[in-house]
Amino acid sequence: MKKLVLLVFVLSALLVQAQRKANPKPFAKNITIEDLQRHLYIIAGAEMEGRETATEGQRKAAAYIQNEFKTLGLAPGNNNNYQMYFPVYIDSLQNLSLSVNDTAFVAGKDFSVNLMANHPAGYHFSEVVFAGYGISDSTRDDYKSLDVKGKLVMVWSEDVPAGSRKGFSGFTQQSAAMENGAAALLVINKNITPTNSRGSMYVNRYQKTQGINTFYISEKLAEKIIGSGYNAQKAAAQTAGYTPQVYPANIALSFNKTTITLQSSNVLGILEGTDLKDEYVVLTAHYDHLGTKNDTIWYGADDDGSGTVTILELAKAFSKAKAAGKGPRRSILFMTVSGEEKGLWGSGYYSSHPALPLDKTTVNLNIDMVGRIDPSRKHGDSSNYIYIVGDDKLSSDLKPISEAVNKKYSKLELDYKYNDPRDPERIYYRSDHYNFAKNGVPVIFYFSGLHPDYHKPTDTPDKINYSLMQKRAKLIFFTAWDMANRNDMLKRDIPLDGGTR
Repeated sequence: MKKLVLLVFVLSALLVQAQRKANPKPFAKNITIEDLQRHLYIIAGAEMEGRETATEGQRKAAAYIQNEFKTLGLAPGNNNNYQMYFPVYIDSLQNLSLSVNDTAFVAGKDFSVNLMANHPAGYHFSEVVFAGYGISDSTRDDYKSLDVKGKLVMVWSEDVPAGSRKGFSGFTQQSAAMENGAAALLVINKNITPTNSRGSMYVNRYQKTQGINTFYISEKLAEKIIGSGYNAQKAAAQTAGYTPQVYPANIALSFNKTTITLQSSNVLGILEGTDLKDEYVVLTAHYDHLGTKNDTIWYGADDDGSGTVTILELAKAFSKAKAAGKGPRRSILFMTVSGEEKGLWGSGYYSSHPALPLDKTTVNLNIDMVGRIDPSRKHGDSSNYIYIVGDDKLSSDLKPISEAVNKKYSKLELDYKYNDPRDPERIYYRSDHYNFAKNGVPVIFYFSGLHPDYHKPTDTPDKINYSLMQKRAKLIFFTAWDMANRNDMLKRDIPLDGGTR
């Protein structure tokens, strides 16, 4: 019996040693131009309707990715599910009205609201406090010696005095009104934008504070409140010594909306490792895009169809390796997330509801736009490069490994143009890797740069450089192979940069 146990132990050790020394090149050959192209013409095809988060197009794309994961033999990555669902909210306008002295004004012509920012409420005021530009800072204080608690306040938003323009915005006006206790706010605009019957999607339904209801009104409506002295008051408000006025007027305001709960999802497939299966490499890309507007489809082939189909090819290559007895020591999670275009929603949800422990996740390799050539890149060989972002931010291990792998296998030009968090494009904060980084997980973000078709309907599969995308995909495969098979997890020895998206 002892000899049998010893034999099993020796064989297991030899198997691990073989896996550690296995050559990844034969398995990288499974990443093919033909399959990258085949998948991308589907993912970025008309049937997917631009894959906007929480739409039918997004659900079709998720089903396609899930089916590919199942076909490749990946296990469900979210307990027993391939999809990790998260709620998305959208507001629907029910009622909007405004009257002055029993004269009703027309929504969309005379006034409007921000549907998401306002909450259902009705008001009846007998007067309005005109507070100039509603500025309350070091440049001037339009609320000085003014009691507006529980009252309706009216302010201008146009032609702000030169000395007060720095930092001025509608948000600062609303903040000042709230801080001074106003009940509601009227903001005078020269141009009124109609209120849509549906608002923008959002995920943070519950907030620490409730904003002040704000109605944007036309100059015609403001003149109805102020009367014949409107122009004189407008001119007077330009001066620092302006004295706020109170105008009697019976003003009725009403706003009502309902909030509809939608659903989106991340798609997760896992390939179980061997002796280090309780440690993880996470490979990500976002599969959502901008959807359809006025019957025009935003195809999103590069952004981020290219990353999505790269994930599928990486999953295939690793699955082939496992089938040949050369599977990874660590488990690998292949995850495509949604909601990136809305604000990194899917990866944010995952990082706060992780299917796998983040402290056991050795690295996140994130892929977002790897199919094109950056036309602004004027140095080096632009037919053989990839931008690398984040490799030096959290682990001193990561960059040397990344560069060594590239030197050994791919020989791409690793361009660090966007690696500086202070870069004007702020690329480090703009894709899903950042939700891993801010939770301490070392990251590399692979990116090929912006181009004239970025966020336009013309980002189509025919414009992808498939041979270069294949080479980039193989670099990511070789890097993931190393991360999945090395003895130790990556050190976490560099403090996180404290920036925000």
